[in-house]
Amino acid sequence: MASITEKSLFCWRDIENLDDLHRLHLLLDNLPDERLMRLLEQRRSCGRDDYPVRAVWNSILAAVVFEHKSIESLRRELMRNAQLRELCGFDPLLGIKAVPTPSAYTRFLKRLKARRVRRLLVQVFTSLVDQCYQELPGFGRRLGADGKAIESFARRRGKDQEDLRGEHDADWGRHDHFHQKESGEIQKTVKRWFGFTVHVIADTDYELPVAFSLTRASRNEMPVMRKLIRALEQHRPHILERAELFSADRGYDDGKLIEQLWRVHHIKPVIDIRNLWRDGEETKLLPGRENVLYDYRGTVSCMCLETGKQRQMAYRGFEESRGALKYGCPAAHYGYECEGSQKCPLASSIRIPLSTDWRVFTPLARSSYKWKREYNKRTALERINSRLDTSFGFELHTTRGEDKMAINLTIAFSVMLAVALGRVRENNPKAIRSLVKPAA
Repeated sequence: MASITEKSLFCWRDIENLDDLHRLHLLLDNLPDERLMRLLEQRRSCGRDDYPVRAVWNSILAAVVFEHKSIESLRRELMRNAQLRELCGFDPLLGIKAVPTPSAYTRFLKRLKARRVRRLLVQVFTSLVDQCYQELPGFGRRLGADGKAIESFARRRGKDQEDLRGEHDADWGRHDHFHQKESGEIQKTVKRWFGFTVHVIADTDYELPVAFSLTRASRNEMPVMRKLIRALEQHRPHILERAELFSADRGYDDGKLIEQLWRVHHIKPVIDIRNLWRDGEETKLLPGRENVLYDYRGTVSCMCLETGKQRQMAYRGFEESRGALKYGCPAAHYGYECEGSQKCPLASSIRIPLSTDWRVFTPLARSSYKWKREYNKRTALERINSRLDTSFGFELHTTRGEDKMAINLTIAFSVMLAVALGRVRENNPKAIRSLVKPAA
């Protein structure tokens, strides 16, 4: 091989390592985990302290930042990287002997499953969310929800409950996806997985989580989301008080959820709708109107009594005091002649109460341009789910058990929030959503 005689005054690899360590330093400085550390140190007060609690915890956070897929991968990194060991808090004089053994990590992770410890771990997450509400302008005004499948790669329900290699908490889930081809044919795609589902509520402007819940894969999304919103109402009401819009895909199309959001919390639902009209009708007659029709997507049309031609009515806004959507005559609004204007029983405008059908008629009309703009913001949830897979390692993981999965998700979301706050506090808001991008 060709030899290089000249040597640079500095090594680019050192600069890259400093960027990595800066990200970890950013996380450690902005994570409110002091109460958690004191509890863990208190529980170890009478035991051996070969591997300090804070150092082991910091190294687990480092595994998330540096995208290590396993504890063994983290241990190899700690053995070769003295700077990382020192930043985590391990004794630099011990060298690689300071790196915890695999069994030490196993015992530490097992301690995190204790009820009181998990409660404090959740408080770390909620504290970071509250800091986002205080420091990020408009945080929480637009919320979105989505469910993400987390597949388990362990053996399907080991025969023996004592078999730690099997997955005993997960079960099978199924999602049916329908999409229309260019030919007009409806194609159905079925996704089945063995594992869990995480239900996430997030801010769609900043793309940061606000609340989440982990369930088995077979649980229906709609009742879980209603329960999650009730929990927010009880324990963290300020989240629902600030929210103005709530977007979600058709998996959360539920009349009870929509009514709960608007009537109880005054949040405008922007939720896609499924066609549940099983009688084959494309339109229905509006109650009390002889020539006003609507379809399952909330598009309101009037029918000319002279020619039988249907025209989409002009949307004129939402009257909150009346709880009704206002629509105007298309001929009067757009300025063209209507052959049946003399016979038409409609006035210049009509009002449709939301109670006509809570799924079809929402405070933000489904036929409006604003509804489409707000619904497009829901893709922020898809990007959050993608980061869970790629940056946080949930696409290929070795976690078994619902408790451990919930702990890993809490740590991942806490890291996501702490890094975002750190980016803002160091005046680098452009990197607020990036876990891996070096600091400016």
